[in-house]
Amino acid sequence: MRLGIDWGGTKMEIIALDTNGAEVYRQRVPTPRDDYDGCIEAVASLVSGAEAATGETGTLGLGIPGSISPASGLVKNANSTWMNGRPLDRDLEARLGRQVRIQNDANCLAVSEATDGAGADCHFVHAVIIGTGSGSGIAIDGKAHRGANGIGGEWGAIPVPWMTSEEFPGPSNWLGHPGAIDHWCSGTGFQADYLERSGKALKGHEIMALKRSGDPVAGATYEAYASRLARALAMAANLMDPDCFVLGGGMSNVDELYDDLLPLMQPYIMSDVYEVPIRKAKHGDSSGVRGAAWLW
Repeated sequence: MRLGIDWGGTKMEIIALDTNGAEVYRQRVPTPRDDYDGCIEAVASLVSGAEAATGETGTLGLGIPGSISPASGLVKNANSTWMNGRPLDRDLEARLGRQVRIQNDANCLAVSEATDGAGADCHFVHAVIIGTGSGSGIAIDGKAHRGANGIGGEWGAIPVPWMTSEEFPGPSNWLGHPGAIDHWCSGTGFQADYLERSGKALKGHEIMALKRSGDPVAGATYEAYASRLARALAMAANLMDPDCFVLGGGMSNVDELYDDLLPLMQPYIMSDVYEVPIRKAKHGDSSGVRGAAWLW
């Protein structure tokens, strides 16, 4: 049995998969925010609950909103900031008495979709989260690409490329970097752009409903969002040339993107022909936790 845990900013989720990859158990609990020791205990409780319910002991993979530094062995770049600077893998292994494999949550999305999801037919999968935040992960032959310094796939920290003069320098992300992909290409950034244009605070699905009804402000907000996401993907295409892109997170449910993105990318791609598919994550918001389980 494989166990996977998705450590999110608001919830922790565990899943148990049998040897064929079928789900046999799932449980969610609130994340003990700003409480590192409480989070360690929450992981331990989830594991013991899953193993008690299934009657089996499993391998354990964990997806986190950051990464383990190969140099220091400590968590870095986590927007759940209370885990930064902590030896998370060693602390969990000491608490649980077993080895734990940890990857960035976007890499877990990539592994899940490359294993038995939307990218299962692809050698190189670039998976992109466009939800509350925006980040990306890479899977090659179904395995997460961590990189030499543990920052493989850190696409979200880069500014949106080919900015217009009206866009420059752009709003700052959580690290204070202006114009970053992880703000502008997120659902949060989509909503913030609409608020700035309209003075109204609406959810993403409400903005899209207005856009579909012909509202010009909502339409302009969507067009700007699609352009920025397309430019970000085009940069990734030029740099890595993946076999497919897989989109996850709340904005991946905007069906218009799957028709609009590729034509918007074309002017920025250094190739005479570009027909790489852009697909919606097959496993939806379960992909990250499934990918954590598939780290074994």
